[in-house]
Amino acid sequence: PTLLFEKVCKGGEKGRRFYACSACRDRKDCNFFQWEDEKVSEARLLAREAESQSKRPLFTQQEFCSRFRKFASLPLDEKKFCQDCQILLLPGELEAHSSHRSTAVTAAQLRRPSVLLRPLDNKKSNAQYLFTDRSSHFLLDTLAGLGYRKLLCVGTPRLQELIKLRNLEQKHEPMKSLLLDIDFRYAQFYSPDEFCHYNMFNHHFFDGEASSAVVQAFLRECDGEKVVVVADPPFGGLVKPLANSFSLISQTWRKLQSSDSGTADMPMMWIFPYFFEPRILECLPSFTMLDYQVDYDNHPLYKHGKTGRKQSPVRLFTNISPRDVVLPKEEGYRFCSVCQRFVWSLNKHCATCNVCPSKDGREWKHCPTCAKCVKPSWRHCQSCGRCALPDHPCGHGQGKEGCFSCGSLEHKRKACPLKDTRRISR
Repeated sequence: PTLLFEKVCKGGEKGRRFYACSACRDRKDCNFFQWEDEKVSEARLLAREAESQSKRPLFTQQEFCSRFRKFASLPLDEKKFCQDCQILLLPGELEAHSSHRSTAVTAAQLRRPSVLLRPLDNKKSNAQYLFTDRSSHFLLDTLAGLGYRKLLCVGTPRLQELIKLRNLEQKHEPMKSLLLDIDFRYAQFYSPDEFCHYNMFNHHFFDGEASSAVVQAFLRECDGEKVVVVADPPFGGLVKPLANSFSLISQTWRKLQSSDSGTADMPMMWIFPYFFEPRILECLPSFTMLDYQVDYDNHPLYKHGKTGRKQSPVRLFTNISPRDVVLPKEEGYRFCSVCQRFVWSLNKHCATCNVCPSKDGREWKHCPTCAKCVKPSWRHCQSCGRCALPDHPCGHGQGKEGCFSCGSLEHKRKACPLKDTRRISR
C-alpha cells in the first residue's frame, strides 16, 4: 500500500503528485512509483502482481499457527530455528535447510520471539529497536497502575512478550494484548487473536476484514477492561501519516464505546524522539511530551544512564494526564508542583516562562532578549537577533533566506502557512 506525495516546488508553484511506498524511504527497498495521473499498462500491472506474490510470506497466519502447535509438541532436541530463513523448522524440513545456519530453541526463547529473531536493521524502512526490560517494566507497571487491562501494542513486540510472561507468573494483575506489526515473522509465535500484520503508516491490515474484526473485538471494553495503545514507530517515519493512523484507531475505539464516551479520545502513548514534538502536537494537540527517557537493547546510542547530549532522545507522548504518569524518583525524576507533572532532575522550573522548559535532559537557561529558555550551549547573537551556537554562521538571521515552499522572505519553510496543503495525502 502506498501514500500520495507531492513534489515541493520553490516559489509556491503546484508540484506534481505521485504514489510511492508508505513504509520504505529508499527506492532500493521498494521501487514502486506512479504519477497520480499516469495510465498503467496491463503488462505493468501483471509485473507488479508477480513481484508482490514473490515477497509474500511462505505461509498464511493460520498455517503458521498450525505449525507452531506441532513445533511446541516436539522433543527439545528436535526444536530447531533456521537463522538464515528466520523460521521455525519442523522435522521434515531439516534436510532442505541443511546448508543453512540453524540453532536449537528453548522453551524460554519461544516465549521471547524478539530475542530469537534477528532485528531488522534497515534505517530507511523497518529498523527494529527493542525496549530494554527497564523501559518495558516501567510502561507496563505504569499502565497497570492506571487501571488498563488491555494493551494494543503497535510495533512494540517486547511489551507483548512481557505481558504474556507476567500472566504465566501470576504475580501481577492479568492483562490482554494484541500486537500490530509489519514484521510478519511474529505470526509464527502468535495466534490470529494475538497478532495482526499491519502497516502503521497508512492503517493497512494485510489480512483485510479478518484482522479489522480482531482489532474491533479487542478495542471493545467489556467488564471494565480499559484499553490503551502503545506505539513505537520507526524514528524516520513521517509524523502526519502515523498520526492519521492512530486517529483512525481512536475513532474505531470511540464508536465501540458507550454514548458517554462519544467525544473522548482513546488513551495512547506514542514513543518518539523529543525533536518531533512540534510536529506531533500539530497533529495531535491533546498530547503532552513527558520527560521519561526510553532506552533500547540494540541501539548503540539510546541507552539509559548517559549524561548531557548522550542521553536517549526518545520520549513518551501521551494524552493521558501527565500528573498521573509517575516517573521513578530513583532514576532522577521529580514532581513539579507548578507544572503538575514529573520532570527530569535537571529540568528546572523557569519562573519567567512558568514552565519546566528542557527537552533534551540538560538544564536550559532563560534568555531575556529572546524571552524564552534555550539550550545551555547557545548564546544570544546581536547580529542575528536570536540565540544560537557560538560558532553558527553569523549574519544569516532567521527568515533572511526565505521559505523554500512559497518563496516568502518573511518566514522559513517550517512556518509556511501553505505547508499543510502540500504535504502527504492518504
